[in-house]
Amino acid sequence: MATRYYTATSLDGYLADSDNSLTWLFEVEGADEAQAGIAGFLARVGAMCMGATTYEWVVANEPPDNWRQYYGELPCWVFTHRDLPPIPGANLRFVSGPVEAVHRAMAEAAGARDIWIVGGGDLAGQFADAGLLDDVMVSVAPVTLGAGAPLLPRRILSDRMRLIAVEQAGQFAELHYRLTQPARRD
Repeated sequence: MATRYYTATSLDGYLADSDNSLTWLFEVEGADEAQAGIAGFLARVGAMCMGATTYEWVVANEPPDNWRQYYGELPCWVFTHRDLPPIPGANLRFVSGPVEAVHRAMAEAAGARDIWIVGGGDLAGQFADAGLLDDVMVSVAPVTLGAGAPLLPRRILSDRMRLIAVEQAGQFAELHYRLTQPARRD
């Protein structure tokens, strides 16, 4: 079991544009081909989580039936401090607070399968800060946005990241980094 941050980013390191939109991502030539690879990834996932902004974008831009089609019964924890509308038929848990306790619940639900941090970057950073993030898997799109939601707004130096795979999927470069955990400060 591993905790993986698997996402797409612009070439200049943004997950979403300054309006929190992902529309730019689906306009990239070959985006369908790149998205086809997610099925293999999802087959290894036993639990997932996302932040409120990511969840709100999904609610606003995807028909509710798509959730069931994409994720089935996969349990999802949504980190939020607000009341958000549930997606009918989705296996959701709305939570707040430190990621450590939620990670334990996600690991229990996932069993031997992986945990997927869908987004955003700050949420993935909280898992990294807690020493709970094992992999960063990024599909880099040939787009620059100039501003927006950053990929991973944390300082994680190269001594903690090891490149273990590089692949091409259409116009996307897929990078897979393995993280070592931060040194404990006693």
